[in-house]
This record gives sequence, structure tokens and C-alpha cells, in this order.
Amino acid sequence: MKRPIAYVAGTGRGIPAKVMTNHDFAALGLETSHEWIVERTGIVERRIATADETTCSMAVTAARQAMAKAGVHAGELDAIVLSTATPDRLLPSTAVDLQAQLGATRAAAFDLSAACTGWIYGMTVAEGMIQSGVIETALVVGAEKMSAIVDWKDRSTCVLFGDGAGAVVLKRSQSGANKGILSAFLRSDGKLAELLWRPAGGAAVPFSETVLEERSSYVKMAGREVFKHAVRQMSEACDRALDGAKLTGKDIDVLIPHQANHRIIEATAKHASVPMEKVYVNVDRYGNTSSASIPIAIDEAIERGRIKPGTTALLCAFGAGFTWGSMVIRF
Repeated sequence: MKRPIAYVAGTGRGIPAKVMTNHDFAALGLETSHEWIVERTGIVERRIATADETTCSMAVTAARQAMAKAGVHAGELDAIVLSTATPDRLLPSTAVDLQAQLGATRAAAFDLSAACTGWIYGMTVAEGMIQSGVIETALVVGAEKMSAIVDWKDRSTCVLFGDGAGAVVLKRSQSGANKGILSAFLRSDGKLAELLWRPAGGAAVPFSETVLEERSSYVKMAGREVFKHAVRQMSEACDRALDGAKLTGKDIDVLIPHQANHRIIEATAKHASVPMEKVYVNVDRYGNTSSASIPIAIDEAIERGRIKPGTTALLCAFGAGFTWGSMVIRF
């Protein structure tokens, strides 16, 4: 097993106060029910940002918590990697807004787009920058305002998603340290992009009256196909990360998968030979927060005592692109 290059020094989360339950969808005139949503997804409620809560503002809250726990001030940050599918604007990046609000004047800052897998991608990028000697300390954030890009008239998508942000401070491991990132695995397949995508609103199909009328700037998803690929690819990702760390499912203390769907989580845990009592699940309370889901879950798991010093965690995710990836971390 390789010596860890980078370790998690602090975590945080930024969660909107507003709770939207499954029962609240009846007020929108959608033909759905609490029972229908729970049976298919395991989701009971999710957090929804207000008009004045942005991707950046949630990221700021999560980042400040992580920095405080890590004992790191803004001037010590060398890089800010922000994963988001919902940037506050297309230019400049949301990461530079975060950098400005934190006062991290020394930090390079950039957005990373890999949908629900984005935070794992971001952690891998930050670890590589630390390994290369370019930086010593990184802030890696997953922040999403998914409520801004779902079609609130489409029950197949709007019931799935929620808003929030999670953050981690990643620092260079000390000599001889036995904690940190033990392995990582990343993959993608762009041939399947149109199974989960936003058809319009970018440079190829800019916003227009037609786009607004057709509601084509909102997320579209072929649910059955996405489910099938998610189970297959997250299972592969778990295998590859465990192989990279020279571990098996029995060596894992906690599995933290992307929180998209309870049935996907159960299938992934079964394939990885990790019993459900070792799996951290909060999809029932937050829904799918895209790339924010894993860092939010990590922060909660630490707070609740599910992750302690010495805990070995397996992380895995799957998202639009398609992208998928995994990571083994010893805390």
C-alpha cells in the first residue's frame, strides 16, 4: 500500500434551512405521492435553496466550517477546486467568487464539471497538485443548487434533487503518516451523455424564447437506463479503488456512496461485500445533491461518530457524462 500523499484535515457543509417534503409536491399539481417517491428512491425530503441562497453562498458556509476544523486560515489555501453542475454564472467561475469571499488571496481557483462524480474528480486533481509539489493545501468543494435546473413540472426529475454544499481541506501528509487518500479511480463514457443531460442553455444551444418555451434548459433523464449504468459502474469503481488500495470490502469501516437512490446504494454495497450497517445513507433527508452529496455525508458521518481517526472509508459516485469514480481514504 502506498504512503498517503494527502489527508483530510477538516470538513464542513452548507445546507439550506428550507425543507421540502414529498407531500409538498401535491401543491405543485404533480401526479405523485410520498409513497411513490419513497418506494422508488428512498427520498423523504430534501433541502431547497431560497432565491438569495446561491451555489457560492452554500460553498462559503461549507468552506468556512472545513477551514475552521482544519485550523487553516484563508491565506494558507493554495488552491480551491469547486465541483458544480450549477455555477452561479458561466463566466467567471463560481470558484473565484468563493475565493474572493473567503479572502484566499494566494489561492488559484477553478470550477470542475463532472456532475455527481465531480467532488471525487476534484479530490483527485487536488491530490495530484499536492503530489507534484505545486501546492501544499487545497480546499475541495462540491456545491449544487439543483433546484435551479430541474423542471418543476416533471415528476421524474424534480422529486429526486436537493441543494447543498460540502467541503474538505486537503493537506500534504506528514512523513510516515498512515492516513489520507489510499487510492482513486476515475472513468467516463460520453457516448451515453443523452441519458442524463441539459439539452440547451450552453454555447451550442444558447438561451432563447424557444428554449424557454420547450423547457429544454432543464435536466432530462432516462431513469431506467441511468439506474442500470449507475449500479454497474459504481460496482466497478468500488472494485478498482479497493484493488488500488490492496484492500477488500471486509477492510472497509464505512461505505459512503453518492446519495442518488437507495436501491442503487443497496446494490453497490452488496457488490462491494459491505453490509448495509456499514453504509452511510442520508438520501432520505437530502435527496440527490449531485457532487455535494459525498462531502456532505462525510461531514455528517464525522459529526455522528461514524468516521473517527483510523476509519477506512470507501467512496464511490456516478453521474451525468457519464462519469464515475471512487476513492479509499483513511481518516
